Amino acid sequence: MTSRFSSSPPMEVKLADCNVCPHRDTLLVNGRCVPGDICLIAQSGRQIDRFLRRNPELAQDCLRDAFWERRAIAARYAPLDAVQKMGWDKDEVVRRVVASRLPIAELGDYLHDVDREVRMTVAERIAPERLSALISDLDYLVRLQVAKRLPHGQLPRMAHDPDREVRKEVARQLPSFALRPMAHDEDVEVRRIVAARMLPEDAAAMLTDTDWLVRLEAAKHAPLEAITCLVDDCEPDVCAVVHRRLNGFLLEDEHD
Repeated sequence: MTSRFSSSPPMEVKLADCNVCPHRDTLLVNGRCVPGDICLIAQSGRQIDRFLRRNPELAQDCLRDAFWERRAIAARYAPLDAVQKMGWDKDEVVRRVVASRLPIAELGDYLHDVDREVRMTVAERIAPERLSALISDLDYLVRLQVAKRLPHGQLPRMAHDPDREVRKEVARQLPSFALRPMAHDEDVEVRRIVAARMLPEDAAAMLTDTDWLVRLEAAKHAPLEAITCLVDDCEPDVCAVVHRRLNGFLLEDEHD
C-alpha cells in the first residue's frame, strides 16, 4: 500500500519560521514544540505528527488546513465528532484516514471512492453484510479484502473471480463442503488449496488432476478405496503418501 506522507529525513527539511507561527509565544516558550523537530507549520509530516501527538487539542483547528498532509495527520488526532463533520476531502490520503476513524455505520459514502486504498480501508472495517457492494470492485486488492471477510453464504459469488489471488482466498475461506465447484479451477494453486481442504469424498474426484501436487493433497485425505488408483503414480511423493496410508490401514486391520 502506497503512501504520500513525507519521508524525507529531518536534516533535509528547512526550519519553519517561528516568527509567523501563532504558537510562538505559548507553546514554544513552554517547550511544547521544537523548531526542526516538533512543529505544526513545517512542511514535514514527521514534525507535524510529533506536534499534534503532543498537542492533540489543536488538531481540530487543522482539519481544513490548505496543506493535505496537515489535514490528514490532524484527522488522526482530532475528536471523532470533528472528523465526522469534515465532509468529503479532495485528497485521497485524508479520506483514508477519515475512513479509518468513522463509525462503521457511516462508511457507506466511501464504498465507491475513486481511490482503491480508501475502498480497501472500507472493506477492512465495514459490516460484513454490506461487503457485497464491493464484490465486483475493479481492483483485485479490494476484492481480496472482501473475500477475507465476506459471509460464507455469499462467498460462492466470488468463486469465479478473474484474479487467482482472490480465488485462492475464496478457497481458503469457503467451508469444506462448499468447495466442490472450485475443483476444476484453471489455476493449479487454487486447486491445491481446494484439494487440501475439501471433504474426503469430494477430494476423490481430484485424484486424477493433471498436477501432481493437487493429487498429493487429495491423496492425503480421500477415502482409502479411492486412492488405490494412485499406487503407481508417476510422482514418487504421491506414491509414498498412498502406500503410507494403505499400509497404515492394513497394519490397523491386522492389529484388530
